[in-house]
Amino acid sequence: MVDPQIIEECRNGNLQNFRKLIGISSPFAFSVAFRMLGDEDLAKDVVQETMITIWEKLKKIKSAESYKTWLYRIVVNKCYDQMRIKKRHIEERADDKTWAIISDHLSGNNSSDLENRETAMIINLLTEKLSPKQKSVFVLSDLEEMTTEEISSITGMSTRNIKANLHYARKNIGEMAKKYL
Repeated sequence: MVDPQIIEECRNGNLQNFRKLIGISSPFAFSVAFRMLGDEDLAKDVVQETMITIWEKLKKIKSAESYKTWLYRIVVNKCYDQMRIKKRHIEERADDKTWAIISDHLSGNNSSDLENRETAMIINLLTEKLSPKQKSVFVLSDLEEMTTEEISSITGMSTRNIKANLHYARKNIGEMAKKYL
């Protein structure tokens, strides 16, 4: 992902290399944040907050090799924070038109590629009833294609808990998709 030498130089205050680090890390951070939050603007905010946190705490990282796990942990935790804030507000419920778009997408009948907004809507609707842990495990495993060990280091959950949360997340998403297809 990132050359350990760049991380070491950033730890020593090299601003040029920090720009490189941001350029390399931001797409990964955005991918996870967008998939967890389903909102492009919120995901961008999380990425910005993450990069600020990295700059402030980069010297505390144990080793350059653990950077990727550390980055994802920061992103997931910031997404949890956003999800808690979002939960306090009244959420919109999907209408029939929205579910028709999802149904077309899932059945392969869509006429064009979905835009970020539509993708976010689908992810949000299919994962809205998941707990934050289930959602993070689902996103990291099924959408980001991470291993159970990587997810464990990012979330701090045991592999058993990861597998259980993933099982229930998939089950809930499957039931929801069946209901509207």
